[in-house]
Amino acid sequence: MIYLLLILGFILLIKGADLFVSGSSGLAKFFKIPPIIIGLTIVAFGTSAPEAAVSISAAIKGSESISVGNIVGSNLINISLIIGITACIFPLKVERATIRKEIPLALLGSIALLILILDKSLQNSLVSSLSRADGLILLSFFSVFLYYIIEVALKSQNNGHYLLNETHSINIKKATIQTILGLGGIILGGWLVVENAKSIALSLGMSETLVGLTIVAIGTSLPEMVTAITAALKKESEIALGNIIGSNIFNILFVLGISATITELVVESKILFDVLLMIGLTLLLLIFSTTHQRKINRTEGLLLSIVYVAYIIFIIIRN
Repeated sequence: MIYLLLILGFILLIKGADLFVSGSSGLAKFFKIPPIIIGLTIVAFGTSAPEAAVSISAAIKGSESISVGNIVGSNLINISLIIGITACIFPLKVERATIRKEIPLALLGSIALLILILDKSLQNSLVSSLSRADGLILLSFFSVFLYYIIEVALKSQNNGHYLLNETHSINIKKATIQTILGLGGIILGGWLVVENAKSIALSLGMSETLVGLTIVAIGTSLPEMVTAITAALKKESEIALGNIIGSNIFNILFVLGISATITELVVESKILFDVLLMIGLTLLLLIFSTTHQRKINRTEGLLLSIVYVAYIIFIIIRN
């Protein structure tokens, strides 16, 4: 029964995220919000909604290890397996702005997370954690990201880069209902995933950190995977990569920022390796993005996928 409820939770998360993205995108188109803003906010934030629901629910319920493990695990999946598979389907073209601003901001967020986790260790404390002050610091970095989005929006406005779709084709009532139902599915699905993942962890002798890094992270990353692969099949590679980078920034700066602000998040020391790997893979992604005429090719995608498979084997043995 526990496993069925866990699967039901994932279904609600995925379907809820899908409805949320469709509904909110419809609202954005109706109000003529520039396409770049839709990509950086609604699509990226919408596909990250399951991570937000799970991590914030876990923080409220005192399961800090699931909260942190889910975000780190999801980001690792995003920048290795999902980008890897997507690049294997169709080489990913990288925009100059993504190389100059978005990937570096994702890298900065990862480094900031490592420093904030280690700050108590540097004070000779035996426990690593993200305090409420750390959460506020992450949220302040998130405000910088929002400033960047507003800057892009204003630039798009000045250049007249509005969405050209006719607004009368958008059903505003349907879009509103989809947004509300999607949000409800995300919240309920997040609660089911946290509760049942904890039960599975206890019954199998797994740590909450391992459950967060594997079962929960993979489940909550499914929307990003579906979105990225669909975009690759349609040869919309900029959408695929932009969605992943935007999701990673949102996960660290906003989701962990909110979670840590709600309650101090105690962090297992073993997750430091995972955070370091996340930093290394983000840096590797930045390097790949500057080669082959700003494209991530199939060979590089295969390498990223292999790294993730090796990582999963390692953390299972580590547990």
